[in-house]
Amino acid sequence: MELDDLQIMRAVQAGQVELFNHLVRRYRGPLLQVAWSKLGDVAWAEDVVQEAFLAAFASRDSYNSTFAFRTWIWTILLNLCRKQWKRRQSRPAEQSLPMSTPTEDDRAAEPITRETPLAALLRVERRQQVHVLLNRLPDVQADALRLRFFGGLQFAEIALAMDSSLGAAKQRVKSGLLNLASILREDGGDHP
Repeated sequence: MELDDLQIMRAVQAGQVELFNHLVRRYRGPLLQVAWSKLGDVAWAEDVVQEAFLAAFASRDSYNSTFAFRTWIWTILLNLCRKQWKRRQSRPAEQSLPMSTPTEDDRAAEPITRETPLAALLRVERRQQVHVLLNRLPDVQADALRLRFFGGLQFAEIALAMDSSLGAAKQRVKSGLLNLASILREDGGDHP
């Protein structure tokens, strides 16, 4: 029987700290997708995801079980992404560094498929285009879309992670999708 997040966090709080690795394995992939989408660089995203897990582990005793661990870790990640993005923007010399894309090791959590090299290249290109498009949206809309579609969060979880009402979370996703559609129309459909 697999333990749920709450059971794991209670065990971690009781001293079974090695169980925290289950949460890392469970959430690393989706968190990395969102961080990569927000930051645009896989290595940077990996660092921020690791920092999010370290922050959650360091704060394990103050974890409030009335909120889902899933929501808590997403909130930590989004806050760290914003903080890191602002910090990077204040250092102009680093802005010119090339953005990296996921390597095969980065995709270890993704399902194995039998696709041709061309299909794999097109998939990666589409994913990169989606990240570029999301960066053209207001942050609150882009973050809501990342949480919904990369993170798989429900609207109530998005609301908690973004410290907003349920209605605001739904509206942010809807507005984000409408704005993406508008951008695609303006660009003449040159995107996925």
